[in-house]
Amino acid sequence: MKRHLVEQSEKLLAAARERKLKLATAESCTGGLIAAALTEIPGSSDVFERGFVTYSNEAKIDLLGVAKELIARHGAVSEAAVEAMALGALENSRAHLALAVSGIAGPEGGSADKPVGTVFFALARDERPVKIVRKNFSPDLDRSDIRAQAAAFGLDMLMEAVEPHILA
Repeated sequence: MKRHLVEQSEKLLAAARERKLKLATAESCTGGLIAAALTEIPGSSDVFERGFVTYSNEAKIDLLGVAKELIARHGAVSEAAVEAMALGALENSRAHLALAVSGIAGPEGGSADKPVGTVFFALARDERPVKIVRKNFSPDLDRSDIRAQAAAFGLDMLMEAVEPHILA
């Protein structure tokens, strides 16, 4: 586990604990890296409620309730998909705040409008979307680095939602 992800997680967990917030994640391209970073910290279970690794479209549909038609229309790597994933993570957990991540880590799978390195993030709180971001990581990075950078960005988004003045 990359040390900076663990350090981010320690700060996030402390801030969420102070505010009595529970967190959930719905991860596709990061494959559970965010959940792994959070659970690397002893005692994280009082804040990290659960994580969904929904790498396949079927998992997004079955575990998070993402509509099959939504994926067919917009794709699994889209604003619409991550919004539905984040809302599904909230609905299927006891969390107050959920982060969803879906992207193209490569080396294949990119297209002209969604090249390798394209990652969508969504935060949802209290059953409503809060923020959706499209981030384009360098396609020159390898798969592992894109995934690690996406996990770090996701942890930053969670921290911003928990403590808005820190990253503002």
